[in-house]
Amino acid sequence: MSTVSRRTALTPRQLTRTDERLSFVYLERCTVHRDANAITAQDAEGTTHIPSATIGTLLLGPGTRVTHQAMSVLGETGAAVCWVGEHGVRYYASGRALSRSSALMEAQARQWANPRSRLAVARTMYRLRFPDEDPAGLTRHELLGREGKRVKDCYRAEAARTGMTWRGRRYTPGDFTSGDAVNQAITAAAQCMYGIAHAVVTSLGCSPALGFIHSGHELSFVLDVADLYKTEIGIPLAFDVASQDEEDVGARTRRALRDRINETSLLNRCVDDIKRLLLPEAPETSGSGGDSDVVTLQSDHGHQVASGVNYDGPEDYGDELW
Repeated sequence: MSTVSRRTALTPRQLTRTDERLSFVYLERCTVHRDANAITAQDAEGTTHIPSATIGTLLLGPGTRVTHQAMSVLGETGAAVCWVGEHGVRYYASGRALSRSSALMEAQARQWANPRSRLAVARTMYRLRFPDEDPAGLTRHELLGREGKRVKDCYRAEAARTGMTWRGRRYTPGDFTSGDAVNQAITAAAQCMYGIAHAVVTSLGCSPALGFIHSGHELSFVLDVADLYKTEIGIPLAFDVASQDEEDVGARTRRALRDRINETSLLNRCVDDIKRLLLPEAPETSGSGGDSDVVTLQSDHGHQVASGVNYDGPEDYGDELW
């Protein structure tokens, strides 16, 4: 079987696994360049080196410039790169998958294409979020209704726990400061979680667009995955940050979320949750999704045959590699 797209600088075994990477690195008002296999962030205070293979998501905020060489090494190492607006509330791009295998993508497509299995995955996602409830037999409308109630209950409970005044979820797209401190913190946490989920989804070779709950958007599956941890991590942390101080809420939320993600090994868990959702019968193994770098051809009856050979004839096939 032939190999394709081999990177000369790094191999899958040399790359840092998804679950062992930094969740995200946020940079602003600097120039991002490359030095060997590291990226550098240069500003008026000096130059900081960051090993590119350790980055899950690089968030580029206002005032950043990035060179072609920096993007090249980030692409080689499979880091997601997100250009974000002020306060980190907009999100635009991602890097190359770490996985060479299409197994998870194919499993995702199979689960998504069948309405019954698509609903079954949505129910499993609900069960992951709220393990004290059994969603078996619930319709999609019933799932959405219960999910909405649980999120509202979470907002009220966190407000009571932290002593914050809660007037409901308020966010105006493009106007981060229009909301109060806790709404700003919730927005900042959500946007970071979307970036992290996108990094994991793409690094595993899955499609960000084929969602099981969300639909019709290029990031539907990313939104699905990020929401798995909304009521457990994102919302409580946002209330904690906002209750401490109402100044500089966005930046403090990002730093607190980064620490919480590391403390809870969320990247490891996110990888395992996606694999469990898409390949429930497969053995559980953490990592970037597979080292396979081979191409096969589809034959009859679900069989896979070696590529790079000519099948025109009953006899021994000659080498047809380009």
